[in-house]
Amino acid sequence: MIIIKNQKELECMRVSARKTAEVLQDVASKVAPGVTTMELDEYAAELTKEAGGCCAFYGYRGFPGHICASINEEVVHGIPGRRVIHDGDIVSIDFGLTYEDFVGDTAITVMAGQGDPEYRRLLEVTQQSLDAALEYAVEGNRLSDISNAVQTVAEAEGFSVVRDFVGHGIGRSMHEDPQIPNYGPPGRGPVLKAGMTFAIEPMINFGSHRTEILRDGWTVVTKDRLPSAHFEHTIAVGVDSHEVLTRADEDD
Repeated sequence: MIIIKNQKELECMRVSARKTAEVLQDVASKVAPGVTTMELDEYAAELTKEAGGCCAFYGYRGFPGHICASINEEVVHGIPGRRVIHDGDIVSIDFGLTYEDFVGDTAITVMAGQGDPEYRRLLEVTQQSLDAALEYAVEGNRLSDISNAVQTVAEAEGFSVVRDFVGHGIGRSMHEDPQIPNYGPPGRGPVLKAGMTFAIEPMINFGSHRTEILRDGWTVVTKDRLPSAHFEHTIAVGVDSHEVLTRADEDD
């Protein structure tokens, strides 16, 4: 069921989500040619401890990392390891943090060094699709209005939307109902109410929307091995607008 947060819970969500955003921002700033994904993971673990929280990903259903580090054709759930980031690589980092029983979840995709301008456009459009979706996170709209906004922006620019993985409700657990696809017609699904908290996360591919999971049981890749980008915010639905909870203080 959809969980409606009271003001006390919402304030707890704000604190947890802000800490999540601050860790992700610092980790993303370390992305550069020559850095390994394990180095990013270790840095995230260190920052999480300093923030007084617990990593929401580490050990979740057996996941072995503190972050998901997905490069180029890897869509989501990339396992940190010895892989070295090279110039022009597209690096998606997904991170979740639990603080005082509430969870924040956020993701960003950055380019290491110089890269293909068309791939950089993929990143820009994925961010734009998230921004467009957030505008519909307002009381009275339908859940699928969010989904449709992502699809409309991405496909208008010639990119495709991942179908197999979706956004979700979030609160005391990382994954709560409802699921939030990044595609579909508007005007369907539950009516949004102020205080609902969601993790909205477009996953947009340069080529086909089709994906597959590698033998490690976690890493999702594009079937055509073309690049993918992933952006995510934890947000609260408002009466007249939305509130981005996973926004670091430096961004305010």
